[in-house]
Amino acid sequence: MSSHSVQRRKTTRSKSKQQQQQQQQQQRQNVAENLIENQNASNEQNERLHFRSRSATSVGALAAAAAAAAAPIDCNSTSPLCCNGMLPTTAITMLNCCRDINCHLNTPLALPLRGSVERSRRSASRQSFLASETLKPTTTASPTPTSASKQSRSLSRSRSRSRSRSCSCDVGGNSCNIGDPLRQSPDSAAAAKLTVSLHIDLISWGLFLLAFLTRFYKLATPPHVVFDELHYGKYISHYMRNIFFFDQHPPLGKQLIAGLVSFVGYDGNYTFPRIGATYASNVPVFWLRFVPALCGSLLAPAVYKLLLEAQLRRWAAALGGLLVVLDNALLTQSRFILMESMLLLASTVGIACLLRFQRCSLGSLNWLSSGAAAALFLACAGCVKYVGFLALALAGYLLCRHLWKLLYDATLTNGQLWLHALGRLLLFVGIPLAVYLGVFYVHLKTLHRAGPHDTIMTSAFQASLDGGLASITRGQPLAVVHGSQITLRHTHGRTCWLHSHAAVYPVRYKDQRGSSHQQQVTCYSFKDVNNWWIVKRPERDDLVVGEQPDVIRHGDVIQLVHGITSRALNSHDVAAPMTPQCQEVSCYIDYEIKMAGELLWRVEILNRQTEGDRWHAIKSEIRLIHETTGAALRFSGRQLPSWGFNQHEVVADRDPMHQDAIWNVEEHRYTKTQDQRERERQLLSAEMIPTKRTKLSFWAKLLELQTKMFWHAKQVQSHMYSSQPHEWPLLDKGIAYWLDDSSSAQIYLLGNVLIWYMASAGLFLYAALLVFYALRRRRLCFDVSAGEWRRFLGAGDTFFVGYLVHYLPYFFVDRTLFLHNYLPAFVFKLLLLCYVLDHVDYLLWSHCSRSRSRLAVHLVRIYRLALLLWLIAVCAVFIKFLPLSYGSRKMSAKEIIDLRWKDTWDFILQKNYALQ
Repeated sequence: MSSHSVQRRKTTRSKSKQQQQQQQQQQRQNVAENLIENQNASNEQNERLHFRSRSATSVGALAAAAAAAAAPIDCNSTSPLCCNGMLPTTAITMLNCCRDINCHLNTPLALPLRGSVERSRRSASRQSFLASETLKPTTTASPTPTSASKQSRSLSRSRSRSRSRSCSCDVGGNSCNIGDPLRQSPDSAAAAKLTVSLHIDLISWGLFLLAFLTRFYKLATPPHVVFDELHYGKYISHYMRNIFFFDQHPPLGKQLIAGLVSFVGYDGNYTFPRIGATYASNVPVFWLRFVPALCGSLLAPAVYKLLLEAQLRRWAAALGGLLVVLDNALLTQSRFILMESMLLLASTVGIACLLRFQRCSLGSLNWLSSGAAAALFLACAGCVKYVGFLALALAGYLLCRHLWKLLYDATLTNGQLWLHALGRLLLFVGIPLAVYLGVFYVHLKTLHRAGPHDTIMTSAFQASLDGGLASITRGQPLAVVHGSQITLRHTHGRTCWLHSHAAVYPVRYKDQRGSSHQQQVTCYSFKDVNNWWIVKRPERDDLVVGEQPDVIRHGDVIQLVHGITSRALNSHDVAAPMTPQCQEVSCYIDYEIKMAGELLWRVEILNRQTEGDRWHAIKSEIRLIHETTGAALRFSGRQLPSWGFNQHEVVADRDPMHQDAIWNVEEHRYTKTQDQRERERQLLSAEMIPTKRTKLSFWAKLLELQTKMFWHAKQVQSHMYSSQPHEWPLLDKGIAYWLDDSSSAQIYLLGNVLIWYMASAGLFLYAALLVFYALRRRRLCFDVSAGEWRRFLGAGDTFFVGYLVHYLPYFFVDRTLFLHNYLPAFVFKLLLLCYVLDHVDYLLWSHCSRSRSRLAVHLVRIYRLALLLWLIAVCAVFIKFLPLSYGSRKMSAKEIIDLRWKDTWDFILQKNYALQ
């Protein structure tokens, strides 16, 4: 026999051995797959069975549990079988995963059962070891050294893999690792502490670079004032010059821009006169728009990270970031001195950190850092615009829902639950409050000079500013006395002063009601000589302040004499002209018709706890009560007709507890002579009694400013580009931001139509699926796995509720609204769209894996191809509308008309003629 034939026999024998080994390995895999399928099938079957009694855990059940101990255990499953008394798949799974506070295994009566299950677990482990030994091939009795080394490496690899895949139950954000932590050596633990890992997410960086290129491309173009840059640019200029201004939104965004441009030498002298005005050469347009553009660039990777934290697949998260880049509205809003990009970035990052915070264990470093970061960014969102606090409200809802789930966790003690609640309270109330107060502290400390907006504030606030009312009231007397000449200012609400003039009320009004025909008393919104009144004691005839001033105190009765006409303030039981339920206020004229004057008023100092019982100028807030009728002098807020020179009505109200009945002395002078002409001459030249400059604490200023911002913010008049909330989801109307004077080049706020319409469809699809799944699960029909159902509810809590929280309140807002008010809600709708697309892909793929038909595979491929084609169309629409986002090139009338896809889009042609 030749050597070749012997060699062939050896090779055929080795091949046959290899085939046998492969067959045995395939058999072991089939056995494992059968075990897993049987376990899943039993799970699905037992989900429909309720636990009837504790006797269900019989010896047969324990034997079945021991036999199934070798099968893989899914400890992440939150199936109802582990909780609330339902029968689990295995007793071991029950012991590891049952965290229900009502589970019978958590009672003392279950201790013998736990011991029997432990014994069953040990016997099952021995049986599984014997079964694995019987499945080993018998032909490899003496392995070669190389094969032995391979087996040892595979064994060590499997051990490390089993350690890394140690079972962890994540219920309510608390993880219980079943892996043995003692296997890790001290040396390896010390080495792990000294190891620094650097992970670079290429998708995140790619999204940032793409967004950066689109946002910063020709950022200084156009070099003109664009839309609301008119207002925000003025505020930033005021910051540069420390001039106080009033805005209805918090100042953080404006502070960030002002802080940056201060480093490049901007002095704030540009006045931003009108929309379309050309910037001066010394205005750093690029740096003024830098912070919004940078935040708009960071928004795309922030959305990507948020979707990953919401447990979406990577392709869906990347799609969300790409859609942010390709939306024209987000692009336009990020390229100018506007606040929305900073608001959106802070809200998105805050919610992403919150989702990570809820998965961390209590007290860990990740728990503390993620919670602090979430609270910080959400607070910054609210400090940019008040609508940002809606994101903080969403965070509060998510935290409360998570705490509600933790209450059902039997592994947590009452002390741990209190720590969870207190930790969240300190993080998400303490940090936002500290940030909010810090922002306004910087705001009030920086703006210490008077400006055009300080007249809306009270006299005390104005007197605390440099160069405003302080320059007028500096050195004036502090105490109001008999003979004081004063101006009485309406303290809260509209800025106006108690005023009178020689004109009288008409004999009859339009409704044929009669009047007293006395001298008119009104509230006038401008400084005027007729705003002066003289304080007089009723028992004294002179108006002179003596060497010992007669100080007016709380509860004293006085008369107020009009300085020019010398008639006293009066009220009587006659209906007011515009508010008939209140009394008329007048200056008394004696017509000799037996109508005596009722001229006495009682002074009530409201803040005497801080200012004392003496009536002080500027600081004392007073209420004047009519002695005869008990009515309080009040600003009614109504405007008089032409016979009253369109000034505001002043009445006497029998209900004195009204904020509009509060007044304070603003300007104050002492009378030195009884002769009126000499008195006027001396008032112009007399030396006033010196007094200290008015100083208000930070808390007093903050309280007043907050009151003005919340209740007395100026209302924007109706605008031709304003819109209603029901017009926003389908993009019915945009906003013209800028128009070139010499051409039809323009900037128009308009979103990507395909993204906005698809996002609206995704919103309705999610709502329909939520109702469908809820009804089906009520009938114990579980269409999706437990993990996917948790993911579905998580997306609903975060994105669907976030959209409703940011959208529905606008239906109750009584002021002019624009399309950019919808952008925070739009971002949440975009996030929800990404999850819906991911979920539909999951449904199709699960159907394909169950049916194993070629048609199902083609269906998945068709769906993904449709998504790709839709994304290409989105890119095409984005590029087509770029001229309206950048405004960098001239456009013909035909090009503008071709872009008008909806009749409600009012683009502008040359010479500001709107399309018809």
